Amino acid sequence: MTASHQNTFFERLTEQNEKYRYKLPSRQDAGKFIQNLINFLFPISQDCPSCPSKDLAMKYADLRKDLDYMLQPLLPELDKGTEEILDEIFTGIPEIYEMLLKDAKSITDNDPASVSIEEVIAVYPGFTAIATYRFAHLFAQCGIPLLPRMLTEFAHGQTGIDIHPNAVIGHSFFIDHGTGVVIGETTHIGNNVKLYQGVTLGATHVSKSLASRKRHPTIEDNVVVYANATILGGETVIGHDSIIGGNAWLVRSVPPFSQVYHQSKIEIRPQSAATT
Repeated sequence: MTASHQNTFFERLTEQNEKYRYKLPSRQDAGKFIQNLINFLFPISQDCPSCPSKDLAMKYADLRKDLDYMLQPLLPELDKGTEEILDEIFTGIPEIYEMLLKDAKSITDNDPASVSIEEVIAVYPGFTAIATYRFAHLFAQCGIPLLPRMLTEFAHGQTGIDIHPNAVIGHSFFIDHGTGVVIGETTHIGNNVKLYQGVTLGATHVSKSLASRKRHPTIEDNVVVYANATILGGETVIGHDSIIGGNAWLVRSVPPFSQVYHQSKIEIRPQSAATT
């Protein structure tokens, strides 16, 4: 590249960079923050030992400082001051902590392979994704742009589970295995819901004009959705206490206590006897 071409390229970069609406915290800082927050609440792993009560307030204050630092690039886009936002978030953390204990208990109680709640918290990808989502959802409710999505995308990369921070999810939520689960932005999920790997709660159409409408389904209380089921559409409601079988494809509502199964035909034929 000649000096002239290089200068032209640098001018193009400068021009484009000036057009971006947002300046963002780094993805590394976002990921580190959410992991530190989860470790603070659940010091299960040996590399994050629990600390004496007298140190908890200090660590809590450090988390607040870290979040304040990440909010600085977003200041022009915030409707409230950072201190007000931080107060809202840290006031909401105790409630989320209690919800996460219910989530962990649900996973422990419903997974026969689970040994203990400590195992669920320390190693289950479903719990990691749910915990990250719950904090990201709180951030979104407080009017923070983009950072909530950075948090859930960090969890997506760690777990293979994609939960939009604006989705609404009730207590005692259970994602088993989890790889390939997708939960869209306007999804509503009730209490005591269980999802297995590969489940998609998505939209029937992909159009920017629909951004402000409810595009994703509603899953009522006590529903179980088995592996690789796909449920689409903002008007689709899965009634409470229903079971959606694996590989099912749904674009319409089903009433409470429904059982929905995908029918497939598998034939097993004996091989012909070998000829001699």
